[in-house]
Amino acid sequence: MRPGRSGSGAGGYFNSPPPRVLAHRGLALEAPENTLLAFAKAIAAGVTHIETDVHESADGVAIVSHDDTLTRVAGRNVSVNQLTVAELGRVDLGSGQNFPTLAEALDAFPDARFNIDVKSAGAVQPTIDAIAATGAVNRVLITSFNSVRRKETAKGLPGVATSASFSEMLQLTAAIRLGLRRRARRLLADFDAVQLPERWKGVPVVTPPLLQLVEEVGVEAHVWTVNDPADMLRLWNLGVDGIVTDRADLALEILRAR
Repeated sequence: MRPGRSGSGAGGYFNSPPPRVLAHRGLALEAPENTLLAFAKAIAAGVTHIETDVHESADGVAIVSHDDTLTRVAGRNVSVNQLTVAELGRVDLGSGQNFPTLAEALDAFPDARFNIDVKSAGAVQPTIDAIAATGAVNRVLITSFNSVRRKETAKGLPGVATSASFSEMLQLTAAIRLGLRRRARRLLADFDAVQLPERWKGVPVVTPPLLQLVEEVGVEAHVWTVNDPADMLRLWNLGVDGIVTDRADLALEILRAR
């Protein structure tokens, strides 16, 4: 288990030692996902790191939302980027919650670390603006399934922590499986963390060689999305640094028991 990082910039996100619990869209057992209430529930349970997602509103503001439409969460066939901040603020997501802006979330929980998945190209500049405006660059980690979005967002936030995109994760795991350690180390040089599924299409991704290499390089390995307590314990015993989970309450109980 490597020591936690310290200092300014990317170090702020890693200012405590792993293992880490990353609350996936907050703790949404008694709250709608990706809302201020879900984040508050996670923090009340003892979480320090929140995983969330951003899209952009019609008026160019970073909005906390996993989906690009309101269909699943609000039963409306409209895209997030078709509505203004004011209109999204009037959407009832349940329990008195609506779509928060990223700046609102960062302001509401000034001590929390946020793992932010930039979901669309249009969200890149709004995400940069929200993080810069709230002075939160030292307590966020930027990720995206798209490497261009990740790089563009990070470019606008010098020193920010980042994790590998999906394509970069696939390149990394392929290099490790083929024994191309030098290439794998080069890939890891761009990141502070790799966030991976334990398996992808039946192929193991989180393996002892991968965990050994990321530890050598000084990069953290976080696994998503793990909700079974037995799997959480097994993965932490294997040596992963963080678990992204919908059940942050259970994950914290397991860590305390360890």
